[in-house]
Amino acid sequence: MTTSAGPVAEGDERRLRLPDAVGTGLASSIGAGLFVALGPAAASAGDHLVLGVVLAGLVTALSAHSAMRLAGSGRGPLGTHAHVRDRLGLPWGHLAGWARAVATISACAALALTVGLHILPGWTKIIGVVAVLAVLGLRLQGIERSAGAERVIALLVVLVTLTFVTVLLSTPPVLTDAPGDPEGAGRPIGVVTAAGFVVFALTGHLRLINLRERLDEPARTLPRALTISLVVVIGLHVLLALALTRTLGAGWVAARQAPLAEAAEISAWPWLGPVLRIAAVLAAGGVLMSLLLAAATQVSAMARDRHLPTWLAVREGPSLVPRRALVVVGVLTVASLVLVDVRQAMAFAAACVLVHLALVHASVWTLDAGWTRRVVPGLGVLTCLVVASLLPWPSLLAAVLVLLLGAVIGWVRHTTRE
Repeated sequence: MTTSAGPVAEGDERRLRLPDAVGTGLASSIGAGLFVALGPAAASAGDHLVLGVVLAGLVTALSAHSAMRLAGSGRGPLGTHAHVRDRLGLPWGHLAGWARAVATISACAALALTVGLHILPGWTKIIGVVAVLAVLGLRLQGIERSAGAERVIALLVVLVTLTFVTVLLSTPPVLTDAPGDPEGAGRPIGVVTAAGFVVFALTGHLRLINLRERLDEPARTLPRALTISLVVVIGLHVLLALALTRTLGAGWVAARQAPLAEAAEISAWPWLGPVLRIAAVLAAGGVLMSLLLAAATQVSAMARDRHLPTWLAVREGPSLVPRRALVVVGVLTVASLVLVDVRQAMAFAAACVLVHLALVHASVWTLDAGWTRRVVPGLGVLTCLVVASLLPWPSLLAAVLVLLLGAVIGWVRHTTRE
């Protein structure tokens, strides 16, 4: 058995060209929250759901720009926590890594619950646990989804979704008892809260930035791939928000846990319902497969840098899989999905990832003293913190407590060692 504590690139070593990178970016975002995030977002934004999606798109675009700048500024393929540590100091680097790790674990729980919701809604958590264990078993053996499969699934999901939007707008369903907007929905604060849920669905671009060293001509390929994938994913969410609110109403969307599939089932083409459920399982399951390893890789990298116990840094087998970190991440994911529902998991993950992105923006602020180069990171810090602070308070409070716990543990570990 081969063991190592060093870093390893995710997946095989084949260089990713622009089509591969775009496919990876789409696959990493489309399944993350496309099929479930618009429900809680509509509950907050009401008929102004599109504004919430646009705001989330702005936050995501700003974050992609800063994350790309930060990734290209450091000493080789370091983890984001190491780049933040280099720019802001050790405590902030630890907090950035911790925030990203717990956000990814919570996102894995949300994705597993999404799979359960679209297979058997009454058995959501049981199926979610089975999905996590199945993906964990595959990852422990070093099995993963190829870039080609990612492109095919992403393309199919986009085509099915566009077909659904066309059918919904051309022949809107007739509702006899459409519920009204939730109380308080549609206010400016509600729009910002909705953006937080949609941000959860859009932050798959972080995986593409992590694969920067595997890209063919990364200086050219990465910006193009990010731009194309973000435009497609954000545009898809805008179209869905428009179609759902104009034909069924925000109240109907807010009351559904799987709004796309349930809307398709009452559309002029009801067979689209099962098709969208299959698409949701494939897309969310694929992202779960990627994110479980991403969380384990983050934990392993932090352990390698002594932010976490060093035994978690060990990588084993011919593929140098971080099996110990994978098992820990899998256990925490199962515990999370048992304790919360999909909306709570999304809100918690969104709060943590927005804190992480705020630290990325703050790090980029230090790269250049010119004010023109500081507009994006300055606006990024502001938007990330405002959106995070207006997420549902139970999930926000849980996120604050978990982040404080991680920050204190990291501070104690490093001050004691020093």
